[in-house]
Amino acid sequence: MTDTAKHAAGNQPFDPLSGVDEDGTMAAKDYDSILLASFGGPEGQDDVIPFLRNVTAGRGIPDERLEEVATHYRANGGVSPINEQNRALLEALQTELAARGINLPVYWGNRNWEPYIPQTLERIYADGHRKMLTVATSAYSCYSSCRQYREDLGMALRSTGLEGKLEADKIRQYFNHPGFVAPFAEGLSTGLAEIRAELAAAGRADGRLHIFFATHSIPTSDAEAAGPRPVAAELREKTGLAPGEGNGADVYSAQHLDVAEEILRRVPEASGIDWSLVYQSRSGAPHVPWLEPDINDAIEQLAAAHASEGERENHGEGADAGPLAGVLVVPLGFVSDHMEVVWDLDTEAKETAENLGLAFRRTPTPGTHPAFVSGLVDIVEERLGRREGRAAVGCFGAWRDVCAPNCCVKVMRDGTVRPTVAAVDSEVGVPTR
Repeated sequence: MTDTAKHAAGNQPFDPLSGVDEDGTMAAKDYDSILLASFGGPEGQDDVIPFLRNVTAGRGIPDERLEEVATHYRANGGVSPINEQNRALLEALQTELAARGINLPVYWGNRNWEPYIPQTLERIYADGHRKMLTVATSAYSCYSSCRQYREDLGMALRSTGLEGKLEADKIRQYFNHPGFVAPFAEGLSTGLAEIRAELAAAGRADGRLHIFFATHSIPTSDAEAAGPRPVAAELREKTGLAPGEGNGADVYSAQHLDVAEEILRRVPEASGIDWSLVYQSRSGAPHVPWLEPDINDAIEQLAAAHASEGERENHGEGADAGPLAGVLVVPLGFVSDHMEVVWDLDTEAKETAENLGLAFRRTPTPGTHPAFVSGLVDIVEERLGRREGRAAVGCFGAWRDVCAPNCCVKVMRDGTVRPTVAAVDSEVGVPTR
């Protein structure tokens, strides 16, 4: 047990919301452990259906239907890349913490597969730790990226009997931290050089490129609920649109647009190239609206539009730029190359582009890039009181450490709202006032 853990090892009453200011910034705390929280994934063919049952729990989806959507896991030997990537990230975080003299153990827990979050919390407590800071592998603000992790922690504390015994906080959403943005900018610069070299070798050096910034689609209702309510209302007023009617009308898509613009500012060789924000990996009932356009539809529509434009140019009616020759995909919504990236982008989107005669490149995710790992530890240092300031780029500023009331709220099928931690309106572990 560390000295910090020994100091906090008693069962003294605590208030996890003590020290938060009106902007949602939390005062420094003596955390004694870190939880790396993630989605989880199967590690063999026998795991695939049980894993998908966990992901879809409560929706009444039969195994026969789950098998239909298991194709991408089956094609990869039943193994999701996410677990190995999380092991690598955990090791990288431990190495960076140690290099800075921060003696905090890092544990790993998942929402949908082993090691599960409740069992990991029990282990953390059994090891003598009492103040835990969570680092989730999701950067943006929406239900599945932030609030659901806070629910996972709240429900786990209650189901394990650790409520009021183990304090569970969570770092801010880090979509606009320089350490998250820098790897994407580096990847875009490299990707542009590679795809231009490929086109030049094929005698298509004058061909036009398009950059797609890709992220996971979410239900329109989740987009509407994303983020602090005043910020969401301001975006709707600014755009004159409702969530789902256009990018930028909700917190989730507006954050992505802001990051995309920051990436482009860092890559001068991308100047003049058209770009757009697109979505992928939607699931659920077809009648439920999700954010669009889907990346495959967007590639097809772009190719068709450029084909029509080419016909006009042949008749002397268009601009004198070359025809569309390739697409570059930046997966800015993802932390690592997990299944939604290697299947939905590297397989399906690539096939869509190649069927249309377009060159295709997908840039890397942050993964264990030194800038990303360093950035996460910078945020940990913020919460420990070891770092001045809260680094952020773009228009939003550093996000809240403690979420605002009703942020990303989701009402369950039974009409209830699940208990959470790390929000102004959280109740788990908070003493009665």
